[in-house]
Amino acid sequence: NGRYVYLNPRSGTLAAVAEAARNLVCVGALPTAVTNNLNFGNPLKSHIYYQFRESVLGMAEACKLFETPVTGGNVSFYNETDGVAIYPTPVIGMVGVLEDVDHIPRHAFQNEDDTIILLGDNTDELGASEYLYVMEGLVAGEPPSVNLLGERGLQHAVLAMIQDGLLNSAHDVSEGGLACALAESALGAGEDPFGVQVTLHDALPVLPLLFGEAQGRVVVSCDPRSVDEVLRHAKRHGVHSRAVGEVVPSDEGFRIDGRATSLEVDIENLAELFFGAIPTLMDGAGRS
Repeated sequence: NGRYVYLNPRSGTLAAVAEAARNLVCVGALPTAVTNNLNFGNPLKSHIYYQFRESVLGMAEACKLFETPVTGGNVSFYNETDGVAIYPTPVIGMVGVLEDVDHIPRHAFQNEDDTIILLGDNTDELGASEYLYVMEGLVAGEPPSVNLLGERGLQHAVLAMIQDGLLNSAHDVSEGGLACALAESALGAGEDPFGVQVTLHDALPVLPLLFGEAQGRVVVSCDPRSVDEVLRHAKRHGVHSRAVGEVVPSDEGFRIDGRATSLEVDIENLAELFFGAIPTLMDGAGRS
């Protein structure tokens, strides 16, 4: 996310490494090593050099804690048009080891009546988010903070749950926030979407609650009989967890209830918007 790194080069890069690791553990793979592709403007400009330096230091810090050595990579400088640089974009490629192919959860919900569990904390952070960029046209604020030790605990917790065969799905919360992660989990590949009924009790403003991109969160689903064991695994690894809802038939819709508001969407309309986004954009290309 180049906006994160533009606004805070070090923490933005921490977030990039942490998200790569979460993506791996959500399919049951232990993060093992990293390659990178570092894209920046003209390093002879002091602010660009600063972005690059801080980004590399952030990557080193995260990779050291996650025990994922950087095995190689490349650097691309002078990415500018008319003297205006691209957003600083460190791309992280991370590889992991999957010990047991029989226990690979999907990113999408799999069964009606499964319990939805949120691992990690919702926070009052909206800076650098997709919501601000798309809805307000803003690249502003402080990106969400990254707790590397908390991320490491989350990694170990999710891997333990998967190794014990407890999870039917696991999807990390990143771009777009919790509402988008739940929507993506409900829609799956689009052929047989599920509905969602979720209740959140956090005392947070509605926008950061639904669309803030707080780090260190994963949405998982499991058989209701496995809930206690999933929560025990989370507690054992120091991860805050709670059951927030259930997977329901698609005709019951997509609904998130908070303390102060509710978000309700017809799942078929949601699928049409989600899977029709690129065709719609392409159909409109070139039109005045």
